[in-house]
Amino acid sequence: MGKHKLRIIPLGGLGEIGKNMMAIEYGNDIVVVDAGLMFPEEDMHGVDLVVPDISYLQERREKLRGIILTHGHEDHIGALPYVLPQLGTPLYGTKLTQGLVTVKLKEHRYSDKATFKTIQTGQKYQLGNFTIEPFSVCHSIPDSIGYIIHTPIGVVVHSGDFKVDYTPVDSKPTDLTRLAQLGTQGVLLLLADSTYAELPGYTPSESVVGETLDHIIANAPGRVIIATFSSLISRIQQVINAAAKHDRHVFIIGRSMKNTTKMAAELGYLNIPTGVVRQSDELHRFPHDKIVLLTTGSQGEPTSALVRIANHDNSQVRIT
Repeated sequence: MGKHKLRIIPLGGLGEIGKNMMAIEYGNDIVVVDAGLMFPEEDMHGVDLVVPDISYLQERREKLRGIILTHGHEDHIGALPYVLPQLGTPLYGTKLTQGLVTVKLKEHRYSDKATFKTIQTGQKYQLGNFTIEPFSVCHSIPDSIGYIIHTPIGVVVHSGDFKVDYTPVDSKPTDLTRLAQLGTQGVLLLLADSTYAELPGYTPSESVVGETLDHIIANAPGRVIIATFSSLISRIQQVINAAAKHDRHVFIIGRSMKNTTKMAAELGYLNIPTGVVRQSDELHRFPHDKIVLLTTGSQGEPTSALVRIANHDNSQVRIT
């Protein structure tokens, strides 16, 4: 038994949707899981986004051993451009997460100052008193992981965002075998995703979304406009697959969407058949029934490409 207490300090994301960030402290060592942002409520006028309060970490910077990232969604990495300059600690995550973080930090001119260490499932990494063991989880973005955190007084499991999906788009299900092994060995604490856990039933497979997209794209008489987060790589892949199947071309609208899809394709996480994705200045060359517009703005963000299109403030896309 260790002489120190193990402390779990939620800095965001507990009992709320967004700004996920949790500190785990033992003795002179702290590891932080994720650093996400939250979009403001409708009555939060003048607020663009909300980030966690990191004053606890700023007061203990010398204890920080790193921020370990579960996946590349905004509610888990979106605060990094704002908190990382204040903390100056290494980042740990999978290859796709690293790519998404790099895109985000470049937008804030901080990518050259960050230290990122790429990690893999099945390996262990030492961060002070903590031994970090990432394991695969299924989510709506590839390369998602949870963490088995070995501490001097026991094992802590942080699930990250996950679902039990037996037909995942990227063919990588949650590693239930490793979790079952842990169950026989003993776990001190489970920190689990519980979004909508109070509702009956189960979450449908991500592949169901692909079937719906396929039906819509196949039967739409004109253009199809699809809004999603730029980090939803699996969703983007399904849009591309459906467009290719039905002889449509995909036009990516919005800077963040373009940057992310380019990075994901370069890293091998997006498979884009030749000629399916076209440049925006080619829009006029194709009839409406051959076009799919892929854009940001699924939550009505005021500066998103979709809102600009709706407000007739986009030079390339016109809707009536």
